[in-house]
Amino acid sequence: QVQLVESGGGLVQAGGSLRLSCAASGLTFSRSAMAWFRQAPGKEREFVADISASGGNPFYSESVKGRFTISRDNAKNTLYLQMTGLKPEDTAVYYCNQGGTIAGYWGQGTQVTVSS
Repeated sequence: QVQLVESGGGLVQAGGSLRLSCAASGLTFSRSAMAWFRQAPGKEREFVADISASGGNPFYSESVKGRFTISRDNAKNTLYLQMTGLKPEDTAVYYCNQGGTIAGYWGQGTQVTVSS
């Protein structure tokens, strides 16, 4: 079955950096567009960034553009999110998603907490 397993979350001070990873299995990763979403306490899940199957055309939400970088390694079936300049408002559970839509597969999430 399809599994998406996120890792790399944690507690970081404002201005710091983290790199999230999402290890994929059970799907043809190299043919799947992938995305990151996040959900803060009491808020709806929101789009963060996505990337095409080949690794081109990254697209970001306005709130993270210029600070976050999405990338992938198709040889390793792994999706990444490099986060820099973190802000307290980036605190959320971050989810890996296949396809960039609600109908796609989801990971279990990894918590990112940014202290001020």
